[in-house]
Parts: sequence; C-alpha cells; structure tokens
Amino acid sequence: MKNDNLKGQHRINEQIRAKEVRIVGDNIESAVYPIAQALKLAEEHECDLVEISPNAVPPVCRLIDYSKFLYQLKKRQKEQKAKQVKVNVKEIRFGPQTDDHDYNFKLKHAIGFLQDGDKVKAYVFFKGRSILFKEQGEVLLLRFANDLEDYAKVEQMPLLEGKRMTISLAPKKAGSPKKAPQQQAKQAVPQPEAKAEE
Repeated sequence: MKNDNLKGQHRINEQIRAKEVRIVGDNIESAVYPIAQALKLAEEHECDLVEISPNAVPPVCRLIDYSKFLYQLKKRQKEQKAKQVKVNVKEIRFGPQTDDHDYNFKLKHAIGFLQDGDKVKAYVFFKGRSILFKEQGEVLLLRFANDLEDYAKVEQMPLLEGKRMTISLAPKKAGSPKKAPQQQAKQAVPQPEAKAEE
C-alpha cells in the first residue's frame, strides 16, 4: 500500500508532459534533452525516465530503474522515521495529603517512566476546600522533583492552574540513570559496615 502511494508521486516515461527535460544521473552528463531523446536514452540504458523535480524549469529527470528508485525512497523514509524520537508524557496524580506509601509507589512508577524515556507531568489535585493546602501541594511536588533528580531535570516548576498544581520533568540523558542505582546503593549501606567489609 505504501509503495502504491509513492508510485503516484512521480511521473515516469510517457507520463512526463514537458517538451524538454534536464537529465541527471550517475552515468549521464547533466544536460537538457527534448523529451523524445530523453525517452530514447532511457530505453538505451534499459531503465526508466523518472521526473524527480517537476517544478523546475525544465523539469529534472533521472535515468534509473523505477522500482529501485522507490525502494531507495522507502528506505530513506524509514531511516528518517527511526531517527524521530517519540516522547510520551505520563501523568502522575497526587492529593495534597498523599501518604508515604502512595508517594513511594508513584515515585517508583515515575522512575520507570523516565528510564523508558517518557516525560512525567506530576500534579496535585485540590478538591473543594483542600485548596487551602496549596503550600503542602507545592512542597510535595518539589520533594518529588528532588527525589527524581538522578533521573530527571525539571522543565517547569510547580504552577497552580485552577484546581491543579503541576510540575513537568524530562528524562536526563541516557548515561545518567545507570549511575544513580550505584549511588543509592552506597547511601543504603551504613558507613561502619562498609569499613568492616574492607
């Protein structure tokens, strides 16, 4: 199906309407030819005359095997698509008085998202009168950002929008999360035990 879409994009051989065309190619000297002569050249080289730049004056054509030309185009498109990085934004919701267990559970999820290369948008949702605890919400989000500093950088500081206070975090470059678990392991081991092991 995709190949069919590409086929319709270019005029080849007798489909080319111009009276003269500029031919470019590997074994051909770049020059302007009348269409009849250009078609004859294509036949001699046992390939197709493919219009690659129809808006040029005169249109630019290439002597090439059309199926090979389509294959190269498709390959180039695949490479470009592979280079594009798709970034997903994952949302994590807190209440203004989230307990430690829930907080740690959500922190663990956030680390997973960031390691997968996703951005994280954390927000505190204030219901009814809980808007009175907006300072608590801000402290919670800043603590969240601080706990994730090995994995993420802050894109947007806590911002109150209506009943939501949000913070945006983007993953750090690929090399940094690998160092973080080692640092955590060092912090987890008490100092006297570390000396005893030596």
